[in-house]
Amino acid sequence: MQFLKKWGWGIVLFAGIVPAVIYFSFLYEPIPAKELVEVPGELEDTVQAYIPKKYFGIIVDSLQIDEGTIKRNQNLSDLLQPYNVPYEKIHSVARQSKEVFDVRKIVSGKPYSMIYKGDSIKEATHFIYQPSAIDFVVIDFQDSVRMYQGTKEIELKETEMSGEIFTSLYVDMLASGGHADLVNKLVDVFAWQVDFFGIQRGDNYRLIYDEQYVDGELVGIGEIKAAYFEHVGSPYFGFRFEQDSSTCDYFDETGQSLRKEFLKAPLSFTRISSRYTGRRYHPVQKRYKAHLGTDYAAPVGTPIRAVADGKIIAAQYHRFNGNYVKIQHNGNIATQYLHMSKIASGVRTGVKIKRGETIGFVGSTGLASGPHLCYRFWKNGKQVDALKVELPPSEPILPENMATFDSLRQIWQQRLAEMYLPQDAADSVVYASLGY
Repeated sequence: MQFLKKWGWGIVLFAGIVPAVIYFSFLYEPIPAKELVEVPGELEDTVQAYIPKKYFGIIVDSLQIDEGTIKRNQNLSDLLQPYNVPYEKIHSVARQSKEVFDVRKIVSGKPYSMIYKGDSIKEATHFIYQPSAIDFVVIDFQDSVRMYQGTKEIELKETEMSGEIFTSLYVDMLASGGHADLVNKLVDVFAWQVDFFGIQRGDNYRLIYDEQYVDGELVGIGEIKAAYFEHVGSPYFGFRFEQDSSTCDYFDETGQSLRKEFLKAPLSFTRISSRYTGRRYHPVQKRYKAHLGTDYAAPVGTPIRAVADGKIIAAQYHRFNGNYVKIQHNGNIATQYLHMSKIASGVRTGVKIKRGETIGFVGSTGLASGPHLCYRFWKNGKQVDALKVELPPSEPILPENMATFDSLRQIWQQRLAEMYLPQDAADSVVYASLGY
């Protein structure tokens, strides 16, 4: 009783209040804390999002960067020495460079960057070399050495250009603000249709192409998308079209390829007796020297065929080549046929020739130890391996792709027709040829 008198009312009150608090806590939700909204000018301290500083994709917040240009006779070891790169890591770079990028090909005048840590004692973390305005090579010295290549992001800007020839294609296009690479690309598009060595005053062109920009600076010329060239009153079109994921070429307005097909070999042969090589023991001269052709062993008198359409630029005898013929196929490709027993009748300089036409017969004239044909392939003025050179496809637009090609062709052709040429007379000729 004493206990109840002393604590009874307290127990009763506690037993009643606690359930009431629990009950009302379920009836009412707590008032949410006021959301913090950043108001410019009202808060002194604001939280800024952390954005790391990057250089060629490398985070360099706590690092320093030295930029420079490769000097004459300067090699990678010279560049790394002030940055305390251990010899073991330099040796590792030399090993890896055989698979990624040959550091022996570092060229004077090209830019490089050194990323490092430390002040009084510099310690390289990365070396970056830029062989071109687009490409770069990174050597990462952190932990184990790692070497990789990369490319800067390229922005493509579609551009139009038109002009008339007054002196030469090269001079006039550059005078109109064109680029040397654009001239070369245009020549490649129409290499089989136009004799660019015989350009005439009044010839004209219209182009739609891409320019390549890196960091807002023009670094190169992309692909020509559509082109028109008028040569001695004859109109030629070229439209770039991708037949499939691996085949992209230029076609005329009817869907025919602008390329001409090459024969696999200039004759029916028994075997290849000698391949293109930089070092071969010459059977007649008895010494090692370069052999810049492919030798086909065949009986004397075996007919030799032109591998593609072209024009004879040489048909004569030479004390080393013997009886030989050289054919210019387009602006940058020529073929040569050596050691003939005789040159075919009617084959002489200036004569146009067709693919598969006989131009001579196998023999052993000149510096030769036995009957064979030495076949030489010239590209851009240099002899290359005929068995390895990649030639463009010559197939027309496939039937299943014709509708897509034709719709694109109409858009490009309309745009070419609307482009301006300097002279009204030239305009009228071009518009008539365009069909408008």
